[in-house]
Amino acid sequence: MSHAHHELPAPPELAAGTLRLYALGGLGEIGRNMTVFECDGQILIVDCGVLFPEDAQPGIDLILPDFGPIADRLDDVVAVVLTHGHEDHIGALPYLLRLKADIPIVGSRLTLAFIEAKLREHRIKPFTLEVREGTREKLGVFDVEFLAVNHSIPDALAVAIRTPAGLVLHTGDIKLDQLPLDGRITDLNGFARLGDEGVDLFLVDSTNADVPGFVPSEREIMPVLDSVFAKAPGRVIVASFASHVHRIQQVIDTAEMHDRKIAFVGRSMVRNMGVARDLGYLRIPGGMVVSIDELTELPDDQVVLICTGSQGEPMAVLSRIANRNHSIRVGPDDTVVLASSLIPGNENAVYRVINGLTRWGANVVHKGNARVHVSGHASAGELLYLYNIVKPRNVLPVHGEWRHMRANAELAERTGVPLDRIVLAEDGIVIDLVDGQASIVGAVPVGYVYVDGSSVGDITEASLTDRRVLGEEGFISVFAAVDIATSTVVAGPELEARGFHEDPEVFAPVRDEVRAALEAALADDVTDVRDLQQRIRRVVGKWVSATHRRRPMIVPVVIEV
Repeated sequence: MSHAHHELPAPPELAAGTLRLYALGGLGEIGRNMTVFECDGQILIVDCGVLFPEDAQPGIDLILPDFGPIADRLDDVVAVVLTHGHEDHIGALPYLLRLKADIPIVGSRLTLAFIEAKLREHRIKPFTLEVREGTREKLGVFDVEFLAVNHSIPDALAVAIRTPAGLVLHTGDIKLDQLPLDGRITDLNGFARLGDEGVDLFLVDSTNADVPGFVPSEREIMPVLDSVFAKAPGRVIVASFASHVHRIQQVIDTAEMHDRKIAFVGRSMVRNMGVARDLGYLRIPGGMVVSIDELTELPDDQVVLICTGSQGEPMAVLSRIANRNHSIRVGPDDTVVLASSLIPGNENAVYRVINGLTRWGANVVHKGNARVHVSGHASAGELLYLYNIVKPRNVLPVHGEWRHMRANAELAERTGVPLDRIVLAEDGIVIDLVDGQASIVGAVPVGYVYVDGSSVGDITEASLTDRRVLGEEGFISVFAAVDIATSTVVAGPELEARGFHEDPEVFAPVRDEVRAALEAALADDVTDVRDLQQRIRRVVGKWVSATHRRRPMIVPVVIEV
C-alpha cells in the first residue's frame, strides 16, 4: 500500500520559524505511529512503532513506518520521544537505530526499560534520556514538556512541544480513568494550564472517537476475572499484550485470591514482565511464579498461564496452542481468557484462534461474552472534555482509521473548533503551522516497509500480490523444448500444478492448444524464447479462466535444443 498523494505537490522549502509535521505511519491506521516535527532545520520524532500484518499480507512479520523522507537527514534528528511502551509506538525503533545508532531516545522509566530490553536483542546500545511527568527538556529548538496520561500501560505521557511557531500538544494514547489501578490519573490540570497558555495545534487520539460515553474503569474487570477463575475447573490461560502491565497485575491478583500459581509463556512476555517486576511496576508475591516445567507437577486447578497472542498473531503462543503446534495442549477443562480488544484488521485471525481453541474443548472467554477488557483509549465523552479544557486553535486527529479520525473531527467541531482549523490527513501529508494556522502544504511519498524474516524492505506490493495469487489461486508450470532450426516442438508441453488441480489429465485439452500455439509461432519465425513463453501464458490463462474460473500463477519455461 502506497501513499503517493499525486494530487498534492512536494512541500515548499520550510521558512524560518515555521513548524512542519507529517506522519510516516499511524494516520488512517492503528499502528506504525511515527510523527515527524521539523523547525529551523531540526527534527523531533514522536514515537516509532510497528503495524502487525493482516491476512492479505502473507508471510509478513511486521510493517514499519517508511523512513524514506528522513533517511538522508538523520543527523538533523535531535531526539525520538516515546509516549509509552506499546509495540505500535516503540516496535520500529530498532530498525531506525540501525540507520543511526546514536539518536537520543527520550521516554519514561518503564518505556525506556522496555525498549532497552528489546534493543539488547538487536545488539544496539541506545543513548537514552529518562523523563517523567511534570518535567521539561530542551531538545534542540524544541522545548518539550511531559504530562501524565492514563492508558493501559504505566508511565504513559502526553507531549507538549513549544516551538517558534507555537505550542503543539500531542495526547499520545489517552483515557480519563478516574480510578486507575496505579492511582496515576491523566493530568487534566496540566491540559487546562496549556489551554490557558494557548494550544496552537492539538493532536488527539482518535481510536474510540466513534464510541459514545466514557470508557469503564479498569477496576470493573476484577469481579469478572474473579468469576471466571472461580468457575474454571482446570487451568486458566490468559492471553494479553506483553506490555499490558495493568491487566497482568489484575490476573496475578486474581490468581493469588484463588491460590493458583502463575507461569509466563512467550519470550516477549517473560522479558517485559521481568522488567516491570524489577522496576516495581508489577507486584508478584514470593513463590507465586513457576516455570513451565514445574506446572506439570501441579494440579490443573492451581495453574494460570499468562501468554502472548491476544491478536491472533500466527507465531504467538496462543495461536500455536490453538494449532496444536505447542507443548501446551488445551482440553475441555481449560479456560482461555483473551484479555484484550480487537485491533481493526485482526478480526479474522482472532476468531480463527478462538475457533481453534474451542475445537479442542476449551472454554474461551473474550470481550464479546464477558467484560475481561476495557479500552485504553478515550471515548467520545472524554474527548469532548479534553477539547473543552484545551480550547485548541487547530486540531489534527491522529491514531485511528479514517472512520475514527472523522468522528474525532466532528467532536472538535461540536466544541467550537472552526472547520477550517480541523486538519484531516493521512500518512505522508505535510502540514505547516504558520501564524497560528495549520494547513496542508504538500505531501512526501511514503509506503509500507515490510519485515519478512531477516529481510527489511525487500518485499514489494508485487511480491505480496504473487503470494496472494499462490495462496488463493494456485500455481501451474508449463515446460516445452523447441528446436528453432527445424521450427518444431521436440518435447512437451508438460503441465504441472500445485494448489490448483493436481490431476494431470485435467490439462489434456489445453496441452494440445499450447502445442498448436508454439508450432504456429515457430512457423511464423518467432525465435525469441520470452515471446514463446508469453504465448504459452496467454493460452493457458485463457483456458483456465474459461474452464475453471480461476487465475493461478502461470510459469512457462521454454528451452532451446
